[in-house]
Amino acid sequence: MESTQISDVPLLSCSEAIERSRKFRANYESKQTYLAMYSSIYGGITTDPTAMFIPIDDHIVHRGHGVFDTAAILDGYLYELDQHLDRFLGSAKMAKIPLPFDRETIRRILIQTVSASNCKKGSLRYWLSAGPGDFQLSPAGCVTSSLYAIVIEDQSPPSDHKGVKVITSSVPIKPPQFAVVKSVNYLPNVLSKMEAEENDAYAAIWIDEEGYIAEGPNMNVAFVDKERVLLIPKFDKILRGCTVSRVLMLAEDLVKRGGIRGVQIKNVSVEEGKRADEMMLIGSGVLVRSVVQWDDQVIGDGNEGPVSRALLDMILEDMKSGPAAVRVRVPY
Repeated sequence: MESTQISDVPLLSCSEAIERSRKFRANYESKQTYLAMYSSIYGGITTDPTAMFIPIDDHIVHRGHGVFDTAAILDGYLYELDQHLDRFLGSAKMAKIPLPFDRETIRRILIQTVSASNCKKGSLRYWLSAGPGDFQLSPAGCVTSSLYAIVIEDQSPPSDHKGVKVITSSVPIKPPQFAVVKSVNYLPNVLSKMEAEENDAYAAIWIDEEGYIAEGPNMNVAFVDKERVLLIPKFDKILRGCTVSRVLMLAEDLVKRGGIRGVQIKNVSVEEGKRADEMMLIGSGVLVRSVVQWDDQVIGDGNEGPVSRALLDMILEDMKSGPAAVRVRVPY
């Protein structure tokens, strides 16, 4: 094999490294623009993407000891910020990561970060880490836990809500102890998503060790059975999504209007799911999206279902004009 000649690696000053980083960022295109970042490491907010960094010895980087969550930004409001924040703090407790600040301080920091970004449509993503300090396994040497937040302006085209194909994932599902924590350990999720893309599918669906339907790589699943009942797999072994929790509340109105006969949270078998009239993916990234094919099985009549569409419309309306409990105004 012919060897490749490598030139001497330059020794850079801090300013030279920053300038090279700036040029690197300018040379690649992304559908996302990073408008502002908060870091408890430097105790403030920056709007310069070159300064948006995490220390290499932070345990979130080399040990995956961190948790995260996301809230959508629409029309200058944060959607379900408090619901996501509650789950975030619950995940931190399960991951044994102490809070650097109390809940209200974290909430205020997140809102101020969005305010500094001037972003009216996008997302706020935030992380809590065991913190920097060393490259050991235990966090005992970490100086302090760290909080990071970033505001992302999504410049991608409007979401396509056409029905999608899914497959059954061959990647092992996470054990329940880890599945219910929204941690940064997403390698199984990534491999599952890649498997779907390699098979011309949108997502791969996990099945638990008992043979029941669990979840997708970053979304919940739901079904409408022959009796027009909305079925959602139980949450005892998977992550309970904030979006699916909101859908459960909104679905009560759909029951009253006669769109469905009821809602059940139960174990759903693969056979039951594949013979359903409708299947849908539910999550903050997809909102509500119809599934028209699972593996080789066409779901329903192969078209977007009326219940899926109705729930999507309800979520979109809730994001635009829902109650104060789910919409937090950002003071720009």
